[in-house]
Amino acid sequence: MGSPPPTPGRGHLLNASGCLDALAAPHVARQLDAFVTKTVTPLPREGNEPVRIAETDVGMLNSIGLANPGIEAFMADVLPRLGELDVPVWVSVGGFAARDYADLCDLLDGRDDVAAIELNVSCPNVAPPENEVAEIVAAARAATTKPLYAKLSPALPDIAAAAASAAAAGADGLSLVNTVRGLALDSELQPVLSTTTGGLSGPALRPVALAAVHAAYPVVDLPIVGMGGIETGRHALEFLAAGASACALGTVLFRDPEAPARVRAELESEAAELRFKTPLAARGAAHRRDGEEPLLAVA
Repeated sequence: MGSPPPTPGRGHLLNASGCLDALAAPHVARQLDAFVTKTVTPLPREGNEPVRIAETDVGMLNSIGLANPGIEAFMADVLPRLGELDVPVWVSVGGFAARDYADLCDLLDGRDDVAAIELNVSCPNVAPPENEVAEIVAAARAATTKPLYAKLSPALPDIAAAAASAAAAGADGLSLVNTVRGLALDSELQPVLSTTTGGLSGPALRPVALAAVHAAYPVVDLPIVGMGGIETGRHALEFLAAGASACALGTVLFRDPEAPARVRAELESEAAELRFKTPLAARGAAHRRDGEEPLLAVA
């Protein structure tokens, strides 16, 4: 089994899959500690018909439908260019059955330009995988020695149980969380998106994502990438306190491409103000029992 990537003490910052085009904005990608690709599938996908994105007063809805060039074109054309960025690349993969994930992982296994693989088992804009999370993770684990991160949905009835199942099946880490299904209506009271509903991200998702990280942290001994509505260093610190060991920026990148550098600086400042030696020293602080001292000034 591959070892999970190290988490720098300064606070590991990534992008949420699909929220940054590193080839169009390489200077933004280089502000991150790792770049996560848009989800790639076995065959090319055109995605859903427009309209595919809608703004709301609490975040953003998207229904892209996993549009991507397919794994063969991705490996031939996209990965080599991403490798020139000199940033570790995590490849997000998706499919409709455990076999799809295993095949994708097998193809990526020998690539030196792939630092980790994120298993997207939670996209709300396509038909769900035919198999449970554990079966998908197990199939992927058998196909690769690369570090595997399982990206889970906040709509799961018991996300802690799903996290434990993913860990038992061989996941090296968790990505929490994907978007949650939402609806926006236009001035004529008709759905804005062509698919009627889409994945809601942004500020409204943050409390849901925090709860998921907080629930998963006590049941798995794995690194967790927390994501969902992170816009400031304080938000990132809260995810670390809930149990994350890294944070991913998503919707904020659409309106503030320079967010990684800003959030990193704010995170370090917020942690120092609360007397943590490093941002990562705050990990799990939200789990202390009543009467216990805060986890201050630890390595």
